Amino acid sequence: MRAPALLALFCGATFIALSPIWVRLADVGPTASAFWRVALAVPLLWLAHALATRGRGALRADWRMLVVAGIAFAGDLAFWHWSIQFTSVANSTLLANLASIFVTLAAWVLWRQVPRPLFLVALACALAGVGMLVRTSLDFAPRALLGDALGVVTAMFYAWYLLSVKSLRDRGVATLKLMAVTSTVTALALLPAALASGEAMLPRNAAGWLILLALAWITHAGGQGLIAYALAHLPAAFSSVGLLLQPVMAAAFAWLLLGEPLVALQFAGGTVVLAAIYLARRASRGTE
Repeated sequence: MRAPALLALFCGATFIALSPIWVRLADVGPTASAFWRVALAVPLLWLAHALATRGRGALRADWRMLVVAGIAFAGDLAFWHWSIQFTSVANSTLLANLASIFVTLAAWVLWRQVPRPLFLVALACALAGVGMLVRTSLDFAPRALLGDALGVVTAMFYAWYLLSVKSLRDRGVATLKLMAVTSTVTALALLPAALASGEAMLPRNAAGWLILLALAWITHAGGQGLIAYALAHLPAAFSSVGLLLQPVMAAAFAWLLLGEPLVALQFAGGTVVLAAIYLARRASRGTE
């Protein structure tokens, strides 16, 4: 197993786990922070793409599918950033990671790809874990339940994005081109939504801009880029387990930096959800 790829996987997961912390600390609205997350990363991604393809012909790509992926990612970010405002970081992140469940469900319903029996076990675990997390939110605050619901919607949009990305990767679209184009489309989709929402769009000071730059450069460009590199060099089974570090690290960061402790039921629900995600990813590697 290649050590650089392994390090990239864990660093990428850790960088992405910091994103809800940046969102909470940002002094702009949730939709605005989602916009800046991609908008500030776009120049960096296009520069990296230009350097990577210098001296070589541009790879043809399905632009319609790239636009679809960008719109799906816009929905993912917008709903997740709102979810983080209403519920705990742990709940929001865990529920957003249920995308693996929705990817397999979509393949089952839309393309009649019957999943392995293991997926049914994963689905049952997911429902049980979500029930525990929701029960915790009901004890915390009524509006936390809305945050949990938005987290589930986030997972649906993220599943749509993952299916689109898989289709593009299967057609040979390079990672940097995919990230640059979809991030541009996402920014263009989120800008009018942020302006229409009436949220604060601009940070009040330099510290506010630094938080948004960290969200864009460390989390989006750095985290997603490192994971894309790692996935190309590591076994799929190991990568699936390694990426479960992301919600765990997000909960740890929320505890350390935001003072969000995990109660017993929430810890149990999170463990069950992580098990469900792991089983779903194993089940998705085969159909019958």
